[in-house]
Amino acid sequence: MRLRVRAGTARQEDALLPAEVPVALSYNGTTQAVMMATPANLTDFALGFSLSEGIARPDDIRDIEAVTGEDGIDLRIWLKDEAGNRLLARRRTMTGPVGCGLCGLDSLAEARRPLAPVPASPLRLGHHDIAGAMAALTQHQPLHDATRAVHAAGFWQQGKGLICVREDVGRHNALDKLIGALVGAGTVTPGAPVTGAVVLTSRISLDMVQKCAALGAPAILAVSAPTLAAVEAAEAADITLVALARSEGFDLYTHPGRISIDAALPPDAEASDVR
Repeated sequence: MRLRVRAGTARQEDALLPAEVPVALSYNGTTQAVMMATPANLTDFALGFSLSEGIARPDDIRDIEAVTGEDGIDLRIWLKDEAGNRLLARRRTMTGPVGCGLCGLDSLAEARRPLAPVPASPLRLGHHDIAGAMAALTQHQPLHDATRAVHAAGFWQQGKGLICVREDVGRHNALDKLIGALVGAGTVTPGAPVTGAVVLTSRISLDMVQKCAALGAPAILAVSAPTLAAVEAAEAADITLVALARSEGFDLYTHPGRISIDAALPPDAEASDVR
């Protein structure tokens, strides 16, 4: 229940709020990170987090189970022997405890690790594609529409439109869930060319670019602005970075060769209310 105050009047009404619970990502019985997350699409979350954080690829994972307890959810990821041994060796070299921010990185330098270029992709985007992708994302956010309190990450392909969307209270979590959904369904194969763009409702930070690079995404489209570190990482990874995308235009920061600057927009591509 909330007290809603508008134009000098107040009334009590029910409020729908998104769930936010601690989710522990555990590998072979040992916790790697604890994230505050929306308790939905947890298999996608496990797959996407494992790939985007460089822990394991989908074929390294033997099983995933979500165990709910009093304090939250233990997302238990069981790795095959070879992948489990790699993770164990990595843990033995760590110099400090695991934290949510660095997710198990063992040095400050690793937080800004060099990114390999994403696989070459034939993806080309026009102004109308960008505006249409952003407009479509606003139409596929049921949890945000109900609560106004979550982020979304989507995947857009030419000729198909927006084919997958995931929402979460955390922007990183939404992106990890999207990555997990795409690789889990076989829509994207890690290491192979990706013919689509990641579409975000959030700002673009370094770690968001790193996650998109792990997916192999050749383009990122976002409603908000990037950080300097994100632009530098996108340039190095051969990722086209488009920010502040609206129906009337956008800001292009890196690799403009994938973008056609055409003025024509389809009549239904209104994205002025992108959230």
